[in-house]
Amino acid sequence: MDDKSALLNQLRIDRGSAPAPSGKGRIWLGIAAATAAAAAVAAWWWTRPGAVPVHIAAAQAIAGDGAAAAGSLLDASGYVVARRQATVASKITAKMMELDIEEGDHVNAGQIIAKLDDTNIRAALNQASAQLDFAKASLTETQVNLTNAQRDYDRQKSLVQAHFVSQAAVDNAETSVDALRAQLATQRSNVDVVARAVSVAQRNLDDTVVRAPFSGIVTVKAAQPGEMVSPISAGGGFTRTGIGTIVDMDSLEIQVDVNENFINRVRPAQRVSAKLNAYPDWQIQAHVAAVIPTADRSKGTVTVRIALDQKDARILPEMGVRVSFLADPSLDAGGKPAGGVNLPSKAVQVSGATGTVFVVHGDTVERRAVRLGAGAGDDITILSGLAAGERVAVGDFTEIKDGAKIHIEQ
Repeated sequence: MDDKSALLNQLRIDRGSAPAPSGKGRIWLGIAAATAAAAAVAAWWWTRPGAVPVHIAAAQAIAGDGAAAAGSLLDASGYVVARRQATVASKITAKMMELDIEEGDHVNAGQIIAKLDDTNIRAALNQASAQLDFAKASLTETQVNLTNAQRDYDRQKSLVQAHFVSQAAVDNAETSVDALRAQLATQRSNVDVVARAVSVAQRNLDDTVVRAPFSGIVTVKAAQPGEMVSPISAGGGFTRTGIGTIVDMDSLEIQVDVNENFINRVRPAQRVSAKLNAYPDWQIQAHVAAVIPTADRSKGTVTVRIALDQKDARILPEMGVRVSFLADPSLDAGGKPAGGVNLPSKAVQVSGATGTVFVVHGDTVERRAVRLGAGAGDDITILSGLAAGERVAVGDFTEIKDGAKIHIEQ
């Protein structure tokens, strides 16, 4: 028994005499605690809502001559066209004898610009005149015969009452009078017909002289003396159907094709600022004359006619031009002209005449509605809703929400 008790006492642990932990043990305990804390921080970082990466674009104030552009609702390009121009042609087929125009000449309405060969037409006129003289002479002869026949009839009628002539002789005299009257009516009609033929021949002779239909500038000279000209094509390519083209410079206007998605920004009498491609620094004041009430199915555009408020010799037909449809100042609060800033178009969600931007405030964004103006290249004009200098987020708009956290990338 004593031996067993001794063995059990040897196996018992004396806690009161356990050695104190060493300094190395404390280090390991600290490392374990730091590792656990880092793991907790990493778990929070990966499970927290992520910040959306974005780039920053600053709203730039429109400077210089941008006053007009600041109020621009829409930009478009088109051409200068003439509402009144004509390719002058002859009314008859004949050889050109004389041409009195050159490109750039100014002509007045009714001015002679060309003469055609009138030899055959003048001969036809002389023949018709001779036929008219013959018809008139025949009419005079018939009138004389009718007068004589009327006297003979009256004499026969007086003699038959005294029984000096038979009734048959009176009847024959009356028949002669009636026949001559019918012949006289026919010859009068013949005189009218021949007179009409003379009028036609005279008109053909007049048509050998080609006159300007209205005042304008000659832009094209299409024929030369000695060539055949005709109002219709004779085939073969050797007959000219036109003599020259005249343009009324006072009828010049601008025609542009506007995308049908933005035609709601255009209205009649709207102010327009135009710039010719040849003179990009020259602003031309104009206004909308009409919106053609039909769309081009193939291009998806609507044609707009723009009237020029000023006339200038530098404005020529078929010149390229860019126009800006200006906003009405009365549309803005306080009646002030619409101001504007420029932004990259990729920073704006466009929806018709309005759009949406996300304004940056620290590490969050604010959704804001803006009114859009014209687009030019990669930029777009903001008419209202955004001030110059404000910063706007550019990124994936499917992830950017109002109040969302953002991460600005350089």
